Amino acid sequence: MHDTLTPAEARDMLSAVARHIVANVDMLTQVDQAIGDGDHGIGMRRGFSAVEEAMAATEPVSVATVFKAAGTAIMAKTGGAAGAIFGTMFRSGSTAFDERTVLDAEGFAGFLVKGLEGVEKRGAAQPGQKTMIDALAPAAAASEAAIARGLVDVVTEATKAAKGGVEATKDMIATTGKARTLGERSLGHPDPGAVSMSLILEAMRDYIAA
Repeated sequence: MHDTLTPAEARDMLSAVARHIVANVDMLTQVDQAIGDGDHGIGMRRGFSAVEEAMAATEPVSVATVFKAAGTAIMAKTGGAAGAIFGTMFRSGSTAFDERTVLDAEGFAGFLVKGLEGVEKRGAAQPGQKTMIDALAPAAAASEAAIARGLVDVVTEATKAAKGGVEATKDMIATTGKARTLGERSLGHPDPGAVSMSLILEAMRDYIAA
């Protein structure tokens, strides 16, 4: 169990995140086939395989450095909207660590808040439109509310909130992205990006709480 993470531990955590995403590619593909063209899993595998390579090649001089390197790898290799959105989340979120020597509860919450701000600005999407924001926004809010209880509670509450957000997307009609053409046929299915966001936080929680 970690109260804080050093830059090297943050790098190891992001490697674990990358492996978790890659291990769940088939599930992500199936989720995307229901409301998209089925390529979300493939793109996420490309992007997060690149994250693992980037982590192996990145000197952990700071937490901000390793998170920014992850975002750059995602943006470069994932392709499509997912690459831009998840890359932006990590790159924008990395600025929360600029003044910090370790990853702590306040920094982690800041990562989600700044990541959300970056994604909303980049994608011009808002909560309720059946996107990854519907997992990220509640996760950011839950993490901020738990700061005083420490890092393990922050990431645990964020993960729970993201999972709740994934469930909520089943009752939403997509109004942006590829799924918007389905209209009401997108009902009953979770958003693939929200599922990926939940998986990212799940892997972070497992590393921090171990």
